[in-house]
Amino acid sequence: MRRKIVAGNWKMNKTLSKGKQLVEEILSSTDASSDVLKIIAPPFIHLAAIADMVRLRTDFAVAAQDCHHINAGAYTGEVSAEMIASTGAEFVIIGHSERRLNAVESNELLAQKVNIALVNNLSPIFCIGENSEERNANIHLEAVRKQIKEGLFHLSAADFSRVIIAYEPVWAIGTGLTATSHQAQGVQNFIRTEINKKYGKEISENCSILYGGSCNAQNAQELFSCIDIDGGLIGGASLKSPDFLAIINSF
Repeated sequence: MRRKIVAGNWKMNKTLSKGKQLVEEILSSTDASSDVLKIIAPPFIHLAAIADMVRLRTDFAVAAQDCHHINAGAYTGEVSAEMIASTGAEFVIIGHSERRLNAVESNELLAQKVNIALVNNLSPIFCIGENSEERNANIHLEAVRKQIKEGLFHLSAADFSRVIIAYEPVWAIGTGLTATSHQAQGVQNFIRTEINKKYGKEISENCSILYGGSCNAQNAQELFSCIDIDGGLIGGASLKSPDFLAIINSF
């Protein structure tokens, strides 16, 4: 059975002290026996401290927001998967649209990041999604297929089983726009079908596929009720504990 997941991507927000305060508020207001996995993805400097805060809770985990595609070397300012794993983090976000655009990250590069994450026992949260031009031209499914194929389908079945996918239509990230539940379910069902074609029904049925793109406390319940939406990768709404908790409780 697929695990329900709510992941909070803080992006470049929160000082260390304010980040720890936010995690304390979330921890104190959630049930440790919950079947919803809460993943916190803070800035790099927070990873070790927050991983230590949640280490006794099996319903919490920590993710980095990115990793370098090489494990070590003369790459000033970069952070390797090996370093991330050493903090106690268990996940890493790879391929977020902001990095695909701002850092010009190709599918080939992202495939390398997926590989190095898995070597270091980090589970990738692999982001995919179409932009507004692709959606308006009705080629969004082909765009999504290309991202999955070039970024993930080189993996063995065993390695793919460690991946979480996050579908985030680029036109709905930080814009206030949200895909309708019908639109989101349609693409997420398409993703699961593509996985089924490549790896078979058992792996496709056990792959958690999250929805991102202005998912918030108001629309989470409707989105999470869709059969192929297993939770959310949350941006701005993860920065306030009442909003993040409301999304968690939407299940």
